[in-house]
Amino acid sequence: MTSAERTQLIDALLDGDISDADFLRLEAELSVDPNARREYYERIKLSLLLENVATELPPSAESSLQFSEAESVIGKRWKWAFSVMAVVAAALLVALGLQFTSPRHHHAEVTQQQPAQPTNNNTENAVAGFAVIAGQADAIWGNEQSLATGSLVSTGELRLRSGVVQLELFSGVSLVIEGDATFSVISPMEVAVARGKVRARVPEPAHGFRIRTDEGEVVDLGTEFAVNVSEEGSEVHVLDGEIEWQPRGSAAQLMERGESIKRSKDGRSIDASDSEFLGSNELKERLLAEQSAGLERWKEATERLRQDPRLVSLYQVTNGNLLTRRLPNLALGQEVTSSEGAIVAAAASRGRWGQSDGALDFSPAGSRVRLSIPGEYRSLTLLCWVKINSLDRWYNSLFLTDGHEQGEPHWQIMDDGRLFFSVKKRDQFDLSRGEKDKHVCYSPPFWNNSLSGQWLMITTVYDVDSGTVRHFLNGEMLSEEVIPDEYVVETVRIGNASLGNWGLPERDEPRFAVRNLNGSIAEFALFSAALSADEIRTMYRAGKP
Repeated sequence: MTSAERTQLIDALLDGDISDADFLRLEAELSVDPNARREYYERIKLSLLLENVATELPPSAESSLQFSEAESVIGKRWKWAFSVMAVVAAALLVALGLQFTSPRHHHAEVTQQQPAQPTNNNTENAVAGFAVIAGQADAIWGNEQSLATGSLVSTGELRLRSGVVQLELFSGVSLVIEGDATFSVISPMEVAVARGKVRARVPEPAHGFRIRTDEGEVVDLGTEFAVNVSEEGSEVHVLDGEIEWQPRGSAAQLMERGESIKRSKDGRSIDASDSEFLGSNELKERLLAEQSAGLERWKEATERLRQDPRLVSLYQVTNGNLLTRRLPNLALGQEVTSSEGAIVAAAASRGRWGQSDGALDFSPAGSRVRLSIPGEYRSLTLLCWVKINSLDRWYNSLFLTDGHEQGEPHWQIMDDGRLFFSVKKRDQFDLSRGEKDKHVCYSPPFWNNSLSGQWLMITTVYDVDSGTVRHFLNGEMLSEEVIPDEYVVETVRIGNASLGNWGLPERDEPRFAVRNLNGSIAEFALFSAALSADEIRTMYRAGKP
């Protein structure tokens, strides 16, 4: 883009008559070129200065009408310009030297009633926790707790009613816990066990790690030990290396490999019976068996789903897809079928059941899956299984049409963790009269950094009959919003679209805003109807890893 072209586009933006295509060109230019941002900043300053001078001049009798008309024009122009590029201007006005990422708002995505605001980049992201759940087999949690694999574990008592769980503490300690168990992670170097079997493998940097029980404390001196806490007392078994056993009210004693002891509730030390503790290898075998069973359950559910006459598109990632770089549309029973998906840049990623090729990683620049979905639809349900690394773009794409014409949907995640869904109502609208091109339905924030790396099923239902949009996470409703009558679109069209990204660079303008999803997608489904909450919940249970 030449300097003259850039100046012309900035003028068109400030005058409120920039086209969709030109806005995209300017947006991309501002996102990557500091000179363009500097010029935009200077134009903003100049326009503000001229407006201030004009408003300070005392109007004469013969110029008052002209001034009034000019003021009206200025007001309309600035309503448009600031609505469109409010975040750009705000970022630039802070300091010319600040780094700048892509403008937050395309004009087709800012003229709604809840403008998204950028998060505060002056504070470092933080989460709470001492450990992460590395794996679990047949785990049933108590006390209405539900911890998925990948969840962070912080303070507070946890109850594992049955099954087996592997925790990886941030100190490097690996724990295998068998239910029925009650325990608390106090720090990366300390765990309290009130009940259950716990096997600890301790690396050298974590020597000194301890497990507390009612009868005493076990302090690791390297390398592996186990405890079994029951109503009768606490057993301690040294599996490798040595530990220090510190019983309540008695002297500490060193214990070496092969030794064991049991401390009863009344404080007596008695011989420990042989106990079998599940190790990481045995847990791995159980996890593989559970993953295999889950994969078969999902395949059976997929075959049933393919027969649903409401299913327009179904894309799932398998090894064959990655070899051909194509995703077949698995939906059956449609007279006019959606195209296969063309994989661009996205790389193989581990799937929900541990398959090395069960998902696509969209984090490489330019990643997307190109689709073409013909036809017209009244209501829609969009569903995808996604694993998010981070929300480090203002817009994080899920499924978007190439442009944003009348009747086309956009589905994405904001950087603050809210789901964004809209169907464009009109191409022509007057901002000065409070008109908008569409109504955007947001969910409450559902994602934070503690969910990074976890598989989630995200669903949005566009229900024309009820005039609502419903957002779901893992089969449970996040929110339901009534669409204002004037923004309900009864005929939805899709056409060319992308999974995990938005838009194509122009021939004469290769730069583009970065909106690809920083994460992986394993499955995407589109229905030509509003699915019920029960149907969505059933699909989650069938596909839950």
